[in-house]
Amino acid sequence: MTALAPRRTTPPDEAKASVPVLMLIRDRISTRALRLFGRCCAVAALAAIASPALADFRLCNKTGSRVGVSIGYKDHETWSTEGWWNVGSNSCETLLRGPLSARFYYVYAIDYDRGGEWNGKAYMCTRDKEFTIKGIEDCLARGYERSGFFEIDTGEQKSWTVQLTEPTANSAAAAPSGATTPPATAGVRAGLDSGASVR
Repeated sequence: MTALAPRRTTPPDEAKASVPVLMLIRDRISTRALRLFGRCCAVAALAAIASPALADFRLCNKTGSRVGVSIGYKDHETWSTEGWWNVGSNSCETLLRGPLSARFYYVYAIDYDRGGEWNGKAYMCTRDKEFTIKGIEDCLARGYERSGFFEIDTGEQKSWTVQLTEPTANSAAAAPSGATTPPATAGVRAGLDSGASVR
């Protein structure tokens, strides 16, 4: 029995000439595809590094003091408060990760170094140690403290940053303001005044 050679449809001389052309075309396509893929990866990496997280509730402490922060929010049908985040001078902390699910959030903060607090008229439960508390009613009867939180209206943005600032020279202007920044860095500035109320 003899082995059969594969059938050729092109003459041997033409086949030899077409193989390098096909390899050259394949190599060019591969090189172009790799370059394009590399450029896309580089652009994506730079975008990830250059842009801040786009779906968090953050707080920045723009004071010269260490600050303790607690947050209140409605989780489905239940109010919850959480604390404490210890935020160093001139630094930021993410309080809630991911897209915001509510329009209104509430913040209560204490200046550890100089005294004073950022507070408001929305009373919720807190305690001295780290906490997560469900419900805002009967704080004292349940063994918690009752603290006044100031309201943050996010305008239903998916990301928000609150900035705590130093008190101003004019005590009337020292209360936290409701001025907001553009949506890309949406947030609110809150100045410190012991006993100030915010709406």
